[in-house]
Amino acid sequence: MSGRRGRQPGPRLSWLLCCSALLSRAAGYVLVSSVSWAVTNEVDEEALPALLEDSGSIWQRGFPASAHKEDAHLPPPEGTARARPPPAPPGMFSYRREGGARLRPGTARFLAHASAWGCLATVSAHEKIPGLPFGNCLPVSDGPFNNSTGVPFFYVTPKDLLVADLMKNPTASLLLPESEGEFCRKNIVDPEDPRCARLTLTGQMVAVPPEEVEFAKQAMLSRHPVMRKWPRQYEWFFMKMKIEHIWLQKWYGGVADISREEYFKAVPRKA
Repeated sequence: MSGRRGRQPGPRLSWLLCCSALLSRAAGYVLVSSVSWAVTNEVDEEALPALLEDSGSIWQRGFPASAHKEDAHLPPPEGTARARPPPAPPGMFSYRREGGARLRPGTARFLAHASAWGCLATVSAHEKIPGLPFGNCLPVSDGPFNNSTGVPFFYVTPKDLLVADLMKNPTASLLLPESEGEFCRKNIVDPEDPRCARLTLTGQMVAVPPEEVEFAKQAMLSRHPVMRKWPRQYEWFFMKMKIEHIWLQKWYGGVADISREEYFKAVPRKA
């Protein structure tokens, strides 16, 4: 017979047709980068960034190319009609700026109580870097879980360079980041995002007096029970910070200066 029968598509053509059918449903969408934090049902929907419009999919509605042009905000040339802006894609979320000055002391106290570690910066007394800032991360506690004092306690050794610095200059600065807790993780906020609050305490570091040692011990061991097993030959002892200044950042821009009176009177409150 001279006529040819219809040939069946080869494997490569079948694969291409399959991909085309799948991708046709994703028209107008782009594949976005993955995030390292899992999205759960506990996420506050109002805090979700536009990146995670659909928490159950890897697809996100794409924007027209004009939205990414550097001159998109400029007025159109004379004699040309301004193009109507495209409608905003559904499911876009914005971060709500919460809290005023009256809530800042409570947020500061919450960070001081919720933090299990912090970054302590001193004025170096080391011969190679005299007078320069020197920092290290240390375990910290402001009291047992049911007793917040707002005063950070530490369990340190004289062999630590930070302690050597403090023996010559007790001035120090302590950073307590909110990223150490669960809020920023659950709300998909980057730890370095200004909306992920951070507290900075400055003051004088002193050894805990004998009448407070038992409380300092309860404060530290309730948060860090492994300290009971630390080698005793390192001559561990307790220190605390006598706070002089409180600085809180929980939004873009500058930091809030909180008075000592407001800080110690406040009740810990989540940011």
